[in-house]
Amino acid sequence: QAQLVESGGGLVQAGGSLRLSCAASGRTFRSYAMGWFRQAPGKEREFVAAISWSGGSTYYADSMKGRFTISRDNAKNTVYLQMNSLKPEDTAVYYCAAAPGGTSYLAKSYDYWGQGTQVTVSS
Repeated sequence: QAQLVESGGGLVQAGGSLRLSCAASGRTFRSYAMGWFRQAPGKEREFVAAISWSGGSTYYADSMKGRFTISRDNAKNTVYLQMNSLKPEDTAVYYCAAAPGGTSYLAKSYDYWGQGTQVTVSS
């Protein structure tokens, strides 16, 4: 059974950094585009970043550009999200997801989802 498991969340002060990981198991996602989304309490899930199957193309939501970096290691079946200069408004549950087509900012394009990891940024 295909599974995505996120890790690396936690509590950090504003201005700090965290690196999230998403490990895939049960099948290979080497041919899948991968994405990160987040959902804050009382808000809709929003797109954070996406990366093509090869890692050659990356996309970010405007508010994350310059602060977040998505990457992948297909040999390890793992996707990463490096988050720098964190702000209190980055507090949310972060989810990774896999899309069989190309990269997309739309959640409906993704077939597989992890359970999420909590990121809390204190001011």
